[in-house]
Formats: sequence, C-alpha cells, structure tokens
Amino acid sequence: MDRQKDAPIKKIWAFDPKTSLEIPLFVAGISAGFPSPADDFIDKALDLNEFLISHPAATFFVRVEGSSMIDAGIRPGDILIVDRALEVRSGNVVIAVIDNEFTVKRFERCCDTCRLLAENPAFEPIEIKDGMQVEVWGVVTYVIHKV
Repeated sequence: MDRQKDAPIKKIWAFDPKTSLEIPLFVAGISAGFPSPADDFIDKALDLNEFLISHPAATFFVRVEGSSMIDAGIRPGDILIVDRALEVRSGNVVIAVIDNEFTVKRFERCCDTCRLLAENPAFEPIEIKDGMQVEVWGVVTYVIHKV
C-alpha cells in the first residue's frame, strides 16, 4: 500500500507548561484481577504535565489519522506525546517527515540501513534511501486514547 494513503498525523499542538491540572492520586493500586479493598485516602495531587512531560520546551502533541500503527496500540483519533529531546533509537516509535509528509512509524536501524515500519501488515516498510528527504521530529513517549 502506498504510504501517501496513510497520512497518520492530523494536528500538531505545542506544549504549554503554564497550564496545570492537578488530579487526585490514590495510594493503593487498582487490581486488574480480583477486587481489592479500596483505600479512602489520596496520596497527593498528580499534575499530568509533571508526570508525562520530561522536556517541556521540546515536547509537542499530535493527533493520529490513519491505521498504519494499529498493532502498536495507536489508533485513529489518538493523541501522541512527542519528545524532540530524546535520542532516536532502533525500536522507538517516531514522528517523521518524509518528502514533506508527516507520518508515525517504528524506527529500525540494522547494519547500514534505516527503515520506518508500520505496525499493520497492510502497510509496507519504508526503507530510507539516499535522495529521500527524511527528518525525525521526535520520539513518541505516550499515547492517549479513549477506551
């Protein structure tokens, strides 16, 4: 399938570190198996910016469009948190620009070749070759989606 048919980036937002929203964080974990007694107290307030954003000046958000990363748990409509300060390593999910088009793919470096891999068997890997205009904009650190 042609990579142009899967344009998975819909919107891009900058991170605004001035916005703070503290949400209660309970001390007890939640059992995913058998129910456990609930604790009636809150440990502290959790600021999601503090928890999710390591490098505020280098962080941005994107909304996903397309299904090329569905098997990695990245679905259409999801919001990705992307950190430009992280070093790109083989196996990272990245936001890349290929010939002026944004995409989200898994980066793979093997020997002397680099590829961008979809996480959906309907999409072919994109081998990065000489002459292609490719720039990695950052590493995806979190995926936000509704259940």
